[in-house]
Amino acid sequence: MDARIDKWLWAVRVFKTRTLAADACKNGRVQINGAQAKPARTVKEGDTVSVRKPPVTYSFRVLQAIEKRVGARLLPEIVENITDPAQYELLEMSRISGFANRAKGTGRPTKKDRRDIDDFLTPMYGFDDWDDADDA
Repeated sequence: MDARIDKWLWAVRVFKTRTLAADACKNGRVQINGAQAKPARTVKEGDTVSVRKPPVTYSFRVLQAIEKRVGARLLPEIVENITDPAQYELLEMSRISGFANRAKGTGRPTKKDRRDIDDFLTPMYGFDDWDDADDA
């Protein structure tokens, strides 16, 4: 049995909605066996699906081609996660340093971001408050 890739990605809970899955396919973030996939491309058992969700590229092996969403407990029978462990380390590193590399155009740091930056820099420079830095 074959299934559309956008429906399969939604059914195995890689994307929250089918629209998001289709958009990812249209924008070239989904590959099947190394080839870029359009939303209507069919996926079958044994295929390898790669999904790029920056900063990580997830890889899955298709065990069953389904189009109906199933419970999370049934996923091990349908999909096998073969993502490289280095990708998860990359994800963890981006979470840790999330406030350090702010994307251009995101605006000013929020109050929480500012506190996180201060907590990060305080041990480095020894200032309790940045007003103390002006006096030094």
